[in-house]
Amino acid sequence: MPDPIIHLEGVRKSYGVGRARQEVLRGISFEIERGELVALVGQSGSGKSTLLNVIGGLDRADEGTVMVDGQDTGRLDDSALSRLRNERIGFIFQSFHLLDHLTCVENVALPAMFSSRHADGTRERATEALARVGLEGLADRRPSELSGGQKQRVAIARALFSRPAILLCDEPTGNLDSETGRDVIRFFQELNAKDGATLLIVTHEERVSEACRRVVRIRDGLLVPEKEYHEKRVAEA
Repeated sequence: MPDPIIHLEGVRKSYGVGRARQEVLRGISFEIERGELVALVGQSGSGKSTLLNVIGGLDRADEGTVMVDGQDTGRLDDSALSRLRNERIGFIFQSFHLLDHLTCVENVALPAMFSSRHADGTRERATEALARVGLEGLADRRPSELSGGQKQRVAIARALFSRPAILLCDEPTGNLDSETGRDVIRFFQELNAKDGATLLIVTHEERVSEACRRVVRIRDGLLVPEKEYHEKRVAEA
C-alpha cells in the first residue's frame, strides 16, 4: 500500500510564553490516504485551523512529525517549505484572499510568480483553471465585479493552478449562501471522484462534513475517537 499523503504523529503546537502560553494542539496523530475526502470538524477554538496550518506548512509544529506528500516538513528549511506549499498544496480560505487590483486570470496565476515550473503558458494554465470552475468568460474581470460564489470559484481555480497533490480548505463555504455553498461542495466531490484529488476540509457545518467520505473530529486540541463521539450523540438523543 502507498504511504499516506499526510501523516502526523504526536504533533503539538502552543502560542504565547510564560503564563500566557496556550497549548492548542496536544499530541495529534492521524493519517490521510491519497484520494481521500476528509472533513476536520470542531468548534471555534478547538484547534482545527491551527492543525490545517501546520499540515500546510503555514506554521510549524513545536513537537512531533508532520509528513506531507513524502516530505518531513520539520526538516525543510523555509525555502523548501515554501516550494512544497507552492507546488504540492492548494489552499482555499473562507475569505477568498483575492487581490482587487488584479484580474481574475491574474489572481489565478499568482502561484507562477513564486515558482519556476510555470514560466511558459502561465495565462493559458490560469484560463484552463478558470474554465474548470465555470468562469472562463470572466477572466478579465476584477474581484469587485464578482459575487461571493464567483470569488470563491476564482480562489478554487487559483488553488488548482499548480495541479497540487492536496487541497486544504478552511471553512470554504463560510461566506457563501446555502445554495452557492452546496455548489462548492459538489465541485469538491467531483474533484475527488473524477481527479482523485485529496481534500481536507475544515468546517463546523454538518452539511459539509456529511458530504465527505470521512470525518475527523477535534476538541480542545485532541482528536475525538469515533466511538466516543457516537456514544455521546446517542446519549444526547
